[in-house]
Amino acid sequence: MSSTIGENIKISVFGESHGRAIGVVIDGLPAGVKLDMDKILFEMKRRAPGNDKTATPRKERDLPQILSGILEDTTTGAPMCAIIENTNTKSKDYSNIKTCPRPGHSDYPAFIKYNGFNDIAGGGHFSGRITAPLVFAGAVCKEILKLKGVRVTAHIGSIANVEDIPFDPCRITDEIIDTLLNSSFPLLDSSREEAMRNAVAQASANKNSVGGTIECAVVGMDPGIGFPMFDGIEGRIAKAVFGVPAMKGIEFGRGFDLTKMYGSESNDNFRYDENGKVYTETNNCGGILGGITNGMPITFKVAVKPTPSIAQSQKTINLETKKNDVLEIKGRHDPCIVLRAVPVIEAVTAITMLDLLS
Repeated sequence: MSSTIGENIKISVFGESHGRAIGVVIDGLPAGVKLDMDKILFEMKRRAPGNDKTATPRKERDLPQILSGILEDTTTGAPMCAIIENTNTKSKDYSNIKTCPRPGHSDYPAFIKYNGFNDIAGGGHFSGRITAPLVFAGAVCKEILKLKGVRVTAHIGSIANVEDIPFDPCRITDEIIDTLLNSSFPLLDSSREEAMRNAVAQASANKNSVGGTIECAVVGMDPGIGFPMFDGIEGRIAKAVFGVPAMKGIEFGRGFDLTKMYGSESNDNFRYDENGKVYTETNNCGGILGGITNGMPITFKVAVKPTPSIAQSQKTINLETKKNDVLEIKGRHDPCIVLRAVPVIEAVTAITMLDLLS
């Protein structure tokens, strides 16, 4: 089972949802970078469970214990290893899932792949819990990226059928980024929050769940970063994004809307500004051409499926009796993971960007 990504900055995630701890090893970080640990802990809190009504009631503090690679809050150049203890587990809630796999979850294919030896409690290594160490790694990478003039931000694009307004892809300011970062429910139009929360509450009341989208942006990348064909930036970001549980789609810039346009509409016209810097009048391509940055903000949107663990009775199979069965899932589960996934998408994007710039 490989849970490693990166070429210059290598990230390796380990642990299971209900194991003693989860963690990450980050290899390739430069030495001598002073890290703001308060900002890193703030990023962890954004993802942590139990802090919002749309999330699972499972409470975890998600305080990383850094075992190596840092001295007096400064990187040493050695591999950085951090663990996060699991302190609030109820493994008995998953006793029936071992034999009756959840529809929409990895339970069945993982059972076949690992001959039934995979840890099923809480989803094991397939759980969204494993994104906590990803957020830690991403927070570290964000600190280093900011020194390079690069910032990563995201907002809730939609929940169920309630949509936020999209980024202005040509103008994403530090003020917008800071506002989203410090928001408990990151939206560009805060008036949409109540309707989104109502959609989640209604699904939860019906023992159901809902999905949505997340729009992410990278600001400050110089032109000429990346590679063509199979190692393009779109592919690098997509690989990282699809390492996050429940992500089922991705589009860059205007994405599928480009299929409805003429070339004269979709092409982003190049111009020089008063300082001789190249920019484009529009940014339909999402800041990437031929797999390489063009200097405009990188923008993309990801699709987040509804949480598969719902309280309604569902049809499944019994792996012991080899017969059809019915499953009623117990335990604590998110009726919607979109809010908690926002910092995770930022994290894997930051990891990818630092890898490209290292």
